[in-house]
Amino acid sequence: MTVEVWPGRAHPLGATWDGEGTNFALFSENATGVILCLFDEGGQETQVRLPKVTNYVWHGYLPGIRPDQRYGYRVEGPYKPKEGHRFNPNKLLIDPYAKAIDGDICFAPELFSFPMDHFGDRDRDLDFSETDNREFMPKAVVIDATFNWEGDQAPDIPWDRTIIYEVHVRGFTHEHPSIPTELRGSYAGMGHPEAIAHLKNLGITAVELLPVHHYNVYPGHLVTTGLHNYWGYDSLGYFAPHAGYSASGPKGIQSGQQVREFKEMVKALHAAGIEVILDVVYNHTGEGNHLGPTFSLRGIDNAAYYRLIETSPRYYMDFTGCGNSLNVRHPQVLKLIMDSLRYWVQEMHVDGFRFDLASALARELYEVDRLSSFFDIIHQDPILSTTKLIAEPWDLGEGGYQVGNFPLLWSEWNGEYRDTLRDFWRGERYSLADFAFRFTGSSDLYKDDGRLPHASINFITAHDGFTMNDLVSYNEKHNEANGEGNRDGESYNRSWNCGAEGQTDNVEILELRSQQRRNFLTTLMLSQGVPMMLGGDEMGRTTQGNNNTYCQDSELSWFDWELNSADQSLLNFTQQLIKFRQDHPIFSRHQWFFGREIHGSGVEDIGWFHPDGRPINDREWHSSSTNAVSIFLNGAEIPNLNQKGERIFDDSFLLLFNPSKSDLSFAIPKAVKTQHWQVIIDTQTTEGFVKSGEIYGHERPVEAGGRSLLVLECSHCFSMTEFNQANSGE
Repeated sequence: MTVEVWPGRAHPLGATWDGEGTNFALFSENATGVILCLFDEGGQETQVRLPKVTNYVWHGYLPGIRPDQRYGYRVEGPYKPKEGHRFNPNKLLIDPYAKAIDGDICFAPELFSFPMDHFGDRDRDLDFSETDNREFMPKAVVIDATFNWEGDQAPDIPWDRTIIYEVHVRGFTHEHPSIPTELRGSYAGMGHPEAIAHLKNLGITAVELLPVHHYNVYPGHLVTTGLHNYWGYDSLGYFAPHAGYSASGPKGIQSGQQVREFKEMVKALHAAGIEVILDVVYNHTGEGNHLGPTFSLRGIDNAAYYRLIETSPRYYMDFTGCGNSLNVRHPQVLKLIMDSLRYWVQEMHVDGFRFDLASALARELYEVDRLSSFFDIIHQDPILSTTKLIAEPWDLGEGGYQVGNFPLLWSEWNGEYRDTLRDFWRGERYSLADFAFRFTGSSDLYKDDGRLPHASINFITAHDGFTMNDLVSYNEKHNEANGEGNRDGESYNRSWNCGAEGQTDNVEILELRSQQRRNFLTTLMLSQGVPMMLGGDEMGRTTQGNNNTYCQDSELSWFDWELNSADQSLLNFTQQLIKFRQDHPIFSRHQWFFGREIHGSGVEDIGWFHPDGRPINDREWHSSSTNAVSIFLNGAEIPNLNQKGERIFDDSFLLLFNPSKSDLSFAIPKAVKTQHWQVIIDTQTTEGFVKSGEIYGHERPVEAGGRSLLVLECSHCFSMTEFNQANSGE
């Protein structure tokens, strides 16, 4: 067909429909020509050469081209891999600014820019392939971006009220019996009232979704296994919601229904007061190393978009273990990332981001630089600087472990918290100082930077590793189902099976595992910082000991909503526990503990004691011989203020931690002065929360069972009259 083309505009990048036609714009610094390829419903291709280039942006306007139009690019330029250039116009390419993508990659030799009949030749990427890949490539889709948000407002949950739930869009509802079959495993399923009811009843304030950028479902190394990419850490499009999570089917995907469906999901979650945080992967793409396929950036401008080895640009710097790293030093790559982030906030209404392997984004040269351009740009951005920003503070390069080193505005997945708490409850020797720092928000990691306790995203489990059920059920990983001979996944998990590997009928072991789950969850919810749960941990989800389910789109990964009595009991306990945290601001202070009296209660804001009631001295903080501890939290010494600027006053609590296998007696510390402490949580009990718990004073000790945590409450440790008198100087 004949297509009219005008010069168009260099901005914005991507395909932009204005009601009469569509403007197309693509950045390529080293290209010699760009061909826009349009596809009709029968797959027939029409090529249109973009007529103008402005500041390395190739652009053209096509009147009459409307939403639903499928398209791609072919980019001309030198094929000189040793110089870093891999242009090949025989390869159809995905627009990196595509707002919707139709279809999945179909793995085939034609996807490679070099001949695959030279498969055994390690220099095969130096040869040039003339085969066409269009039959095997998904197509970008022009969309109509209009949407009725109906007054949608961001929940804007303060950090100290935030409870994060890490969850996979597909796995969460794939087996949910109360959600219509056609909606399960989709954005629509995630936004369904039944799904939202579970989150609300649990007390969740934010869902952190595993990657929803359109990704490569069938990476080459899985083609022969019958498995495919489930987690989604192989991005193909940083603006397009993954089409496979749409409930509308292939026809709806072509019309961009996945975009509208995603927006409907966000709108429904926001209406329930739940924020949406996206796990984003800007550190690498699914194109792999120099022997990988050509999908998008490699063929558009390899030398601009990817971090190449300066002395041998045929090869890629790889800080991610995935074959390549984006060249964040290049201004256009920074623009791509920033444009994508702003798009998801402004157009898709998401509330924040978790940055996968974020240290890779901070590498200006080879070292991680806290003041890199990426962080500077986000810090001054009026839109992104107000969102929730969470770093996974490590990558696989040298010096990549950067927990505690991210700048202001950033919170971090606290791997130190995870490791310390796992060791603590499995009975490994530990430093009391380490435990104290983790429980109180990790001031050793974040305070010197001017950050506050919410900089610590506390977690015990996450998608990458054991579920909480498996953490207390397996000593070793069991990843045989992945087809890699159990070589994949982390081998050092700090787990303990409680006496038997995997499934067992031993009642004592099962009870101990349940108790350990209550220990982990209670510690998580009572620690300072922001708690993050792995979705399903609240109801005993298991992956049968597989700690790397990246390729398991199966019952192994999907949520099982058929709960036995133990799972239901755990769910009930977790619901009460989250409510308990939210009801008591002492567990989510805005400021660090001072270890002294602040507001005149006559008692320090926090106290640390041996089981016999003696205060822990300086020498003992770094000893590994202390195997139990009691913590006093003073509800009259909270530095928080409410929205009106008024002081916040709470009950006081004694937390008795006994990670040893033996029962222990805890004396009520005389230093806290107060009598009448009531037990309200005992993790040794099946219910966890204790109704009409016993009252204790200084005259008799509290008995704590082995491997248990008790929480005692004093509702009137300091009367409001005494408190006001102390603060008025009377």
